[in-house]
Amino acid sequence: MESQVRGGTRWKRFAVVMVPSVVATAAVGIGLAQGALAASFSVSGQQFKVTADHLHGEGFAQYGGIDTVYTSTDGKNKTQVPVAISSFDDATITKMCQSVKTEIPLIGKTVYLRLEAGNDKKNPVVAKNLYIDVAQLDADAEFKNIDIGVAIKDKTRGPANKDGATTLPGGFAQQAESADLYGVKQTAWATTAGTFKLSGLKMRLGGDPKMECY
Repeated sequence: MESQVRGGTRWKRFAVVMVPSVVATAAVGIGLAQGALAASFSVSGQQFKVTADHLHGEGFAQYGGIDTVYTSTDGKNKTQVPVAISSFDDATITKMCQSVKTEIPLIGKTVYLRLEAGNDKKNPVVAKNLYIDVAQLDADAEFKNIDIGVAIKDKTRGPANKDGATTLPGGFAQQAESADLYGVKQTAWATTAGTFKLSGLKMRLGGDPKMECY
């Protein structure tokens, strides 16, 4: 842990910060198993990869939650997965890449969808009320005025708790005035935002595994 500026804390790997959130999501999972919570947020059964050179966010909060995931393409089977919900009031992202791998059983092929945006630093991706349901994340990160160990229901930064995501009101959360993430590599189940401006959007579809962001 290295002090950067007053009120700022830096970790070499953002995964270190996420350890408490993993504990929090485990607690949520126990609550589900005991019937104390009902999972209501259904997402695709496909994870997707995201990379970015730099993400700057104002009003950051992170807390554990549970997403309900479809496990079959016919939409009949579901399961619950723990996620770390990272949220930002406002965010700018430079050189963003998003890719998803899809198996198509009817034709026996694998198709990759790749999106790129914000490659021009003067015109980054801009999002408001951004939520990312994260399964895995690696980055260098710096936070300003960070609070670790806040109860989810008592957090004062970041957008309101995500609609449809199952959380424990008294569960573990962390928040910061701002967050900067560099060299981001993450796997996520879902991303939602109030507004999402993709400057210089490029979309490609094909069968080459090299189309994945990493």
